Formats: sequence, structure tokens, C-alpha cells
Amino acid sequence: MAEVAEAAEAAEAAEAARTGVRRGRVVEGVRAYGLIAGMWIRSTMAYRTSFALTAFGNFAMTALDFVAILLMFSRVDALGGYSLPEVAFLYGLSGVSFGLADLAIGSMERLGRRVRDGTLDTLLVRPAPVLAQVAADRFALRRLGRVVQGLLVLGYALAVVDIDWTAAKVLLLPVALISGAGIFCAVFVAAGAFQFAAQDASEVANAFTYGGTTMLQYPPTVFALDLVRGATFVLPLAFVNWLPASYVLGRPYPLDLPGWVAFTPPLAAAACCALAGLAWRAGLRSYRSTGS
Repeated sequence: MAEVAEAAEAAEAAEAARTGVRRGRVVEGVRAYGLIAGMWIRSTMAYRTSFALTAFGNFAMTALDFVAILLMFSRVDALGGYSLPEVAFLYGLSGVSFGLADLAIGSMERLGRRVRDGTLDTLLVRPAPVLAQVAADRFALRRLGRVVQGLLVLGYALAVVDIDWTAAKVLLLPVALISGAGIFCAVFVAAGAFQFAAQDASEVANAFTYGGTTMLQYPPTVFALDLVRGATFVLPLAFVNWLPASYVLGRPYPLDLPGWVAFTPPLAAAACCALAGLAWRAGLRSYRSTGS
């Protein structure tokens, strides 16, 4: 019995040590990300006029997406059974969530170039997690323009759409925005991991990131059922806005899902981040430099 107790204590000590190491790596990664991002922010703010112009340009380019929706509604009264304020609500949720992810980790799309030219090697020898370095590399504060544009459309939607507000609906909004950003961050990381194998797959990755947010700007009722199933059960982008918005707007759920799924975006985000982390570690282990 004493030997069994000692073995159990040793196992618990080993597990505690592993947990401490993982927490230490997370803290170290967050610290490294903050330092690198802060350096790029200081560099950007050294030229404030340039920053203002590029941020406005980012704002204007993303605003064209909503202009296209406005032009559509100048010819129709509803799109897939959704009114303009309701589509604007979908657009705002998707735009803000994607904008936050793009601001935080959008630099992942440059990973393929680093793998091809071998400059990823310089990140491997630095005493900081590679993911944090890649995510914060050339941190682009101008991407705030996309976030601001999404917030403005969301504010417009909340001001004009007819919603029977409850405490649950009010609390669900920030949870959906944060969870949606987490889901998009996971997609960015998974797409980056794929570039370890493909090396020149940034456009493939963009189909799931930028293409995904464009799809979510429109109601699920305008898409084929197979596409909606794929966006729900394969790449769970539906948890970004379609499902929580269905609850808030009082709309039927896509695929006749039960009502409680509207409150599961945090679970979907956690699962996506865990799978993206596994894909990242597998991709990084497979990296063999350029051989030159």
C-alpha cells in the first residue's frame, strides 16, 4: 500500500510539473507577443499621419462590403427572409469578430513565405514561443479600421432592429463576439499550420478566413443545406453569428438545431483552439528548414 501511495504521489507531482510548464509557456508566449506587438505599434505611431490614412483606407475597403448589401436591398425588401437591419446584425457580429482576430493574429498568413525562404529559422533560435512571434510579427494596427467599421454597422443594427431584449440576449452578445474572434483565431492558426506542408497556400487559407467572414455576412437561408452543414459541423463558423443571432433575433435555427446551441460558441471556440494548437505543434515538428 505504501508503494502504491508513493507511485500516486509521484504521478501527481509529475502531472503538476507538466501543468506548471504549460502555464509557464502560455505566460511566456503572451509576454513575448505583447513585447513584439508593442514594438510594432511604437513603430507605427512614429508616423501618425501614415497610420491614420492606412487605417481609414482599411475602414473604407471593408465598408464596400456593406455598401454592396445596401445596393442589394435597394432592389429587394428581404434577403432569404431577413430584413436589412437583421442582415446588418449578422454583418456586424461577423465583422467585429473577424476584425479582432485579424488584428491579433492576421500576420499568420505570412508564415508560408517564411517557410519558403528559411527565415522561420531565426524565430526558432529565439527564446520565445514561435507561435507568439509569428502572430505578432509586423503587428498591423491599421486593421483597427475593420473593427471600427464592424462596430458601426453593429451599432446601426442594434438601433433599428426589432429585438425583444432579455438579460440572456444582452449577455450573449459580448460572449458571441469574443467566441467568434477565438474561432477565427483558430482558423488562422490551423491555416498557418497547413502552410508547413503546402508552403504556398496563403490563398487557400484566405478562402476559410476572409471567405468565411464574407459568407457569414449573409443569412444561412440563402445557402445550400450542405454548405450550412459544413459551416456548422466541419468548420464551425456558424457559431460565430448564425446560431447566436438566431436566438437574439428570434429566427428559426439553421438545420433545425435545438435552442441551447446558441449558448455554445465558447465551447466551439475552445474546441477549435485546441485542435488548431495540435495542428500547429504537428506542423512545427515537421519543419525541416530549406536545406540550404
